[in-house]
Amino acid sequence: MKGQFITLEGTEGAGKSTNLAFIKQWLEARGIEVVTTREPGGTPIGEAVRDILLNTEFSEMHADTELLLMFAARAQHLREKILPEVEAGRWVISDRFTDASYAYQGGARGMGFERIAEIEQWVQQGVYPDRTFVFDLPIEIGMQRVAERGGQTDRFEQEQHEFFERVRQAYLTRAQQAPQRYTVLDASQNLDQVQTQIVAALTAMLEAQGSDSDSSAGR
Repeated sequence: MKGQFITLEGTEGAGKSTNLAFIKQWLEARGIEVVTTREPGGTPIGEAVRDILLNTEFSEMHADTELLLMFAARAQHLREKILPEVEAGRWVISDRFTDASYAYQGGARGMGFERIAEIEQWVQQGVYPDRTFVFDLPIEIGMQRVAERGGQTDRFEQEQHEFFERVRQAYLTRAQQAPQRYTVLDASQNLDQVQTQIVAALTAMLEAQGSDSDSSAGR
């Protein structure tokens, strides 16, 4: 059985890392092999690019450079990790994917979505996630969580409130345009409530996959 590709999206402090671990555990408890990864990153080359993208010393980085570096890391990520694992029957869960480019470089940086779509098609050649969870919450709450987490902030986390509001709205707009792929979660709720919504979506995915397998067997 072919694997599935799930992505987690949202602004800073939305709880993606915590819930990525939860999804992995939930699926593995049902006998599914799971691979977790992240963007930018996911491969040795991607992680090297990540270091450049998040480095606070590179505040002068042009938006075009940022976008191209994101997709350079993504091209390697797809071919070295995501596609081989999915074809092998594993479920791949990624902390961010191309929706982040539309939200951060498109919505927040003001780059044209048409330009992003052209690069997306060139790099991905029609590959899209099977399900995308968007962890949505007010920006004030997310930034407070980032502050409480402590430690140094990266180049993106140092952006201002207005930047992240544009990111948030871009995510919500994309989810409205393709509701069959996106599940928008109210990440301001308590963790149990958020994870109840996640389980409902994952259960539906498993049921759909089971139905497809039964249909194939019937033929």
